[in-house]
Amino acid sequence: MTTMPTAFDLVFRNARPRGASTPVDIGIAGGRIAAIERHLICETAEIDVGGKLVLPGFVDTHIHLDKACLLGRCAHDHGSVSEAIRAVAAMKRDFTVDDIYARGAHVIERAITFGTTRMRTHVEIDPRIGLRGFEAIKALKRDYAWAIDISPCVFPQEGLTNDPGAEELLIAALRDGGEAIGGCPYVDTDPNVHIEKIFDLAQEFDVDVDLHLDFDLDPSWWHMGEVCRQTERRNYQGRVAVGHATKLSALPPDRLKTATERLANAGVAVTVLPATDLYLLGRDATHNAPRGLTMAHKLVADGVLCSVATNNVQNPFTPFGDASLLRMANFYANIAHAKVNEFDACLDLVTDLPARLMNLRDYGISVGNPADIIVLDTDSGRGAIAELPEVLMGFKSGRQTFERQRPMLFPPKS
Repeated sequence: MTTMPTAFDLVFRNARPRGASTPVDIGIAGGRIAAIERHLICETAEIDVGGKLVLPGFVDTHIHLDKACLLGRCAHDHGSVSEAIRAVAAMKRDFTVDDIYARGAHVIERAITFGTTRMRTHVEIDPRIGLRGFEAIKALKRDYAWAIDISPCVFPQEGLTNDPGAEELLIAALRDGGEAIGGCPYVDTDPNVHIEKIFDLAQEFDVDVDLHLDFDLDPSWWHMGEVCRQTERRNYQGRVAVGHATKLSALPPDRLKTATERLANAGVAVTVLPATDLYLLGRDATHNAPRGLTMAHKLVADGVLCSVATNNVQNPFTPFGDASLLRMANFYANIAHAKVNEFDACLDLVTDLPARLMNLRDYGISVGNPADIIVLDTDSGRGAIAELPEVLMGFKSGRQTFERQRPMLFPPKS
């Protein structure tokens, strides 16, 4: 019996999804993955991947597009979190929608060509910036939807209870398309009320919570316990994440075990931000400087959902950055002393796990999901971390969004 050809718009030949022992063909129809089989029979446009690794794109759960690329506007001699906050606070009064859009677009285009297909960007909302940052992010979300899904998380960077007018602006942003709400309790004069108000708004608008939290190396106090309590009290398990959480890196093993169990039981996720955490923490040490890096892949092994993300790009919080999540995962693996058999777990931190953190139900190379596919110049997840290969091409809903040419050598002629 002859198998009849199936109608596809595009077929990837010899593609290697993670965990596949042999290459497969991936058939695309109507912007979605319609088949994953060996030797698909069809007559349509084809791309031979040549056995390269294919992924559904990287997922950046924590980036600040609205305050990216500010190095040319300040002396950049800031060595602490509070100094960086003050520096940006002084600059953002003069931010315009067009200015934020231009800087954000630069970072987004870099992220796209490095393979990011989903992104949660934190957007500062307060009386200094008003809704200008939010308006710019809405425009960026619309204009780059052909290549990347951008989800705005609105938050008050400089406090809430101590910043009259901030709550009203947050409400306005949530009414106008804010998809998550964050907070920054450690800069508020009443951190617990700050946390409570953020959860109140999250419940009112039925959005997830993603807080900046416990961003220092003093383990004698923290706000994580209150976040876990509020999460459980409101049945918000699986809808809460905390970024930085660097205090966890300063805990001795017995206290870390207790904290890990608390996070896992409460269903609170942790996002580690290696570039910023390493740059700002431990700077006062004269020797044996602490890394300030929470071991995300080890927390995952103990039941805590985690991600690794970009955070800031070329601003007072982090003067580096190119929006490459693959580079960030490699950077994390180096700093975290990851073993070779943990490299796949490090790749999970910028793919499947952040997709779960953002509650993305349609992520992954599976039949029925959007055909969001990137091709890496390697053949395994382990190789992606070890080799830091080129991201050769990307597709959004089956349409090609970028291509990178492989380097070419020109040896002398004999």
